[in-house]
Amino acid sequence: MTEERWFHIVENHNDLSGYYDDIIDTLEFPDFVIKGYKDAKIALREIRINKYIAVVYKEISEDDGFVITAYFTSKIKIENEKILWKAQQ
Repeated sequence: MTEERWFHIVENHNDLSGYYDDIIDTLEFPDFVIKGYKDAKIALREIRINKYIAVVYKEISEDDGFVITAYFTSKIKIENEKILWKAQQ
């Protein structure tokens, strides 16, 4: 994640300041990856019961991509989303 993207995230979602490592962990070890808008994907990691960090990103190739934004959410209903990937329990 670039410095510019991190600045964008905390400027628009100041409740995420101090959560840099959690955002990176969400990208590396998500609980779910769901389909986002257009080609975007959303990595989700539950941090409390029914509270997730969501990281919106695009993949350019298997080895390259970029973060668009990140935010906290409790509005995800996994059963209603198009799940692209799920961590094994």
